[in-house]
Amino acid sequence: MSDPSNPEEERIPLAEERLVTSKRTVEKGCVRIRTVVDESTRWIEESVASEDVIVERIAIDREVEAVPPVREEGDTTIIPVMDEVLVIERRLILKEEVRVRKERHVEHVREPVSLKAMHAVVERDKPKR
Repeated sequence: MSDPSNPEEERIPLAEERLVTSKRTVEKGCVRIRTVVDESTRWIEESVASEDVIVERIAIDREVEAVPPVREEGDTTIIPVMDEVLVIERRLILKEEVRVRKERHVEHVREPVSLKAMHAVVERDKPKR
């Protein structure tokens, strides 16, 4: 454009473009997660120990002055059993001893054991159009 008061001056209009953006949510699909438990059987081998108690009664029938204490002889525990007999005088008679001995047994066993393991399964659905 020209200015009529100044014939040598010319005006040029300037233009500018502006960008405006916007956002919207678009569903692309969905995810489903579930857990699955797998069970497997494994064999274990282990030693298993057990003890048996053997009780043996031994007749003694011997007179003693005092009650003998419970005692240990090797792997055997000896428990005195007393009987009091009335005579003109009182005497202690060792009637019997109870002997308790332990025997240890070890055996190897093989048994199935059930083990469980959990893992996640992820499934994706296709987006709806």
